[in-house]
This record gives sequence, C-alpha cells and structure tokens, in this order.
Amino acid sequence: MTDNTTRLDHVVLWVNDPVASADFYEKAVGLEPVRLTEFSEGTVSFPSVRLNEESIIDLMPLTMAERMKMLPGAADSAGHPVNHVCLALPGQDFDALRARLEERGAPVSDISHDSFGARGNARRSFYFRDPDGNVLEARHYD
Repeated sequence: MTDNTTRLDHVVLWVNDPVASADFYEKAVGLEPVRLTEFSEGTVSFPSVRLNEESIIDLMPLTMAERMKMLPGAADSAGHPVNHVCLALPGQDFDALRARLEERGAPVSDISHDSFGARGNARRSFYFRDPDGNVLEARHYD
C-alpha cells in the first residue's frame, strides 16, 4: 500500500546564531541537533533540530537571506518570522518542557485549555520564545 498522506517535512526559522539556537532547542526543548558538527566545520549552510523521524526545524542564519533567490522577493522574508510553530507532545513531556524552559528563564505564557488544533481541542497549551524571538506553542491532547 502506498502512503500518500501529506506530512510536514520541515519549517525554516531565521536565527542570528545557529549554534546557540541549536543549543536552546536541544537543552530547553529537548530536540536532537542535526548537522550541527557539519555546520560548525563549515561544510553545510545551516543546522537543524529533529522533531521526529519525519520532521525537522532548520535554523537558517540571517546572513543567508541575500542568497534566497528561489522566488522574487524571497530574501525579504528574513526577519519576518511565522506567527508560531506548534509542537504537540505527550502530557509528561509537556510538563518537562515547561520546567526546562522555566529553569532557563525563557519567557513562557500562562497555560491555556481546550485550544483547537490538528487533532481537535488540546487539553493544555502554552507559548514560549526561542533566543531569536521565534514563537512556539507546546500542547498536549491526552
């Protein structure tokens, strides 16, 4: 059977310091760095962090903006972050994430209840910022 389900492959976030961003996403958010060594060695243009076996977040240096020529005006997207990226987690991981963010002094919102998302209403959710000001939401459905 062929699986033709559309999936999210990656999201690209503009960041000032990809190494510092990867450190935040690894230590505060709990995501595995991808290609960080290669980026530090200068053999790849950007590192990523892995959400799961199918999805990553690319940590694109703002210095790359001038090289974004795939569409007219693409370079102008630098500095214009998306509204937010939402991570759905199991309840225990949700609590652990919030604790790590608070330990690091990362800005976090109050917890909301019954926010609508891809799987219906989430039991709890909150928002936080990464070091570059990108906004993320964490939620759990269970």
